[in-house]
Amino acid sequence: MEHVDVVIVGAGLSGIGAAYRLSTMSPGSSYAVLEARDAVGGTWDLFRYPGVRSDSDMYTLSYPFRPWTHRKAIADGADIREYIRSTAEEHGIAERIRYGHRVVGASWTSDDARWTVTSEVDGELVEQTCSFLFMCSGYYDYDEGYTPDFPGLEDFAGTVVHPQFWPEDLDYAGKKVVVIGSGATAITLLPSMAEQAGHVTMLQRSPTYITSLPQEDAISAGLRKVLPAGPAHRLTRLKNAATAIGFYEFCRRFPSAARKILLNRAQGAVPEGFDPQHLTPRYDPWDQRLCVVPNGDLWRTLRRGQASIVTDRIDSFDETGIRLVSGEHLDADVVVTATGLKVVALGKVAIDVDGEKVDPNERFVYKGLMISGVPNLAWCIGYTNASWTLRADLSWQYVARLLQHMREHGYVAGMPDPDAVGGQGAPALDLQSGYVQRAVGVLPQQGKERPWTVRQNWFLDAWDNRRTDLDEQMVWTKAS
Repeated sequence: MEHVDVVIVGAGLSGIGAAYRLSTMSPGSSYAVLEARDAVGGTWDLFRYPGVRSDSDMYTLSYPFRPWTHRKAIADGADIREYIRSTAEEHGIAERIRYGHRVVGASWTSDDARWTVTSEVDGELVEQTCSFLFMCSGYYDYDEGYTPDFPGLEDFAGTVVHPQFWPEDLDYAGKKVVVIGSGATAITLLPSMAEQAGHVTMLQRSPTYITSLPQEDAISAGLRKVLPAGPAHRLTRLKNAATAIGFYEFCRRFPSAARKILLNRAQGAVPEGFDPQHLTPRYDPWDQRLCVVPNGDLWRTLRRGQASIVTDRIDSFDETGIRLVSGEHLDADVVVTATGLKVVALGKVAIDVDGEKVDPNERFVYKGLMISGVPNLAWCIGYTNASWTLRADLSWQYVARLLQHMREHGYVAGMPDPDAVGGQGAPALDLQSGYVQRAVGVLPQQGKERPWTVRQNWFLDAWDNRRTDLDEQMVWTKAS
């Protein structure tokens, strides 16, 4: 049976970043990357709906060790996918990827201090062992999206599509399209589909805070003219991280002022006479994620009359469209259910420790990445209030440092002390968004004290990541 020091699960943005940090910061570690799909990219290979793009700027979403050199700060999905693929090729990671390996189970044996990882490959089960397991598959279910039970949906004579499984041959040119949802996916689809569709209606139950940002970063462009790519990238990254986290802190401390700023910006961009109810959420800024539209493409589409927004609830579907609770009827040829994603823990991999099944929801998450009472396992999770990669990179670096620490001290296993945290846990994801609320009972919990929580502030977390004693609240096992 093949054995490596580290198995990384997932060859998306996180998996490739983790492999790079491992190879550079813990160069003595052998590793393999197991990927269920047949290509690099993860989420960016899965999502192929029209206009798919980043929901945060690429200077913070990209890798800190490989500058983002495209002009677009809000990048298209295809560009991001190519960036991840080329990073894997450039740093020799591609040759370590095992495609078509869907990890279904992992069992830890204390006597051997190793994981036995079980993957499904071409319908058969294949096993290999490793000393450390790094889960880099995110928290979305790749096999199934979330769609509510809509009454009468079976009566609809048109086409129903979920963005997660976009058909390549879908023809919506000149047709009436209804996009159900108000999150980042729906806001992306509206202007993109409106270029070909007869008309696109975004049907939302509740509005989302939306703001517009330039698709190209003028400061970054200026820095690249006078500085090499690396320093220009790092300065832009710091600037954008400070801006994003600073505005988040402002929103949480002064919600009324932030609400007024966001609503005034949006109201000033929509057509004259546009009903403000379609832009006014019932919650405070950053209770849910803030949605960004590059160069105001959503507002431009509304002003041209190519699209519209309706705020209402669905009563039922019928043969020709959707009946709303208000009595209005939306005619539709195509309905896109941009109603969210399903959240899963640890990639739906069945985990057990010495034969005892691990339920993630009954455990606490340590430093935002390790699970209490589970040896030699880490789970890469990004920020909810800023770019995913800002937090993910801290996780990659921590694991690399942890492995070096274990090697230097003769440890064969380490885990967060299950007795070091007590009291009521908090959700691992600090948002009120629907997909997060549906994940209650699925994800591990945060404790209320450091290091059992994440500060949601990259600058503070980066400081903690560098200064924290790696032995803090850890239980170690030495080689016998």
